[in-house]
Amino acid sequence: MEASFSEMRNELQSRDALWRRIQLECQQFHTELLKIRECNDMQEIQIKYQSSCVQVTEQLENKNTDLSLLTQSQESQREVLSKIRNHLYREEQSHCSEQERTRTEISDLTEELHQKEITIATIMEKASLLERQLKMELQIKDKLLAKQQLLDLRYKVIKSENTHLKEMV
Repeated sequence: MEASFSEMRNELQSRDALWRRIQLECQQFHTELLKIRECNDMQEIQIKYQSSCVQVTEQLENKNTDLSLLTQSQESQREVLSKIRNHLYREEQSHCSEQERTRTEISDLTEELHQKEITIATIMEKASLLERQLKMELQIKDKLLAKQQLLDLRYKVIKSENTHLKEMV
């Protein structure tokens, strides 16, 4: 019985050692499995990262394309704005020149009008003076005509008396 018991103990010890080796191998397998899973997780993360990088790169390229188009559009708009500013500047200069010509023309016309007003006033004064002179001459002529008529009447009377006296003589 002791021999059987000793044999069983040996067998149990042998099985226990086998069991420990199996447990150790299981732990090693488990550790390796965790490493493999981590590696797979890392690969998945790396694949996700690469996919994300590709997406971000595509988005960045799209944004760069958009930025390039916006830059070209901005340059085009700057050119248009520059042309508009130049056109406005020329129009403003033209308008200022036109205003200056208009001011000069108005000034010249005002001066001419002033001169004409002076001329008209002078002519009106001369006309008024001539009218007074004409009235005075007309009055003088009227007086002379009245004297002439009076003298003609006297002449006729004297002539008639003279003819009457000649007949009497």
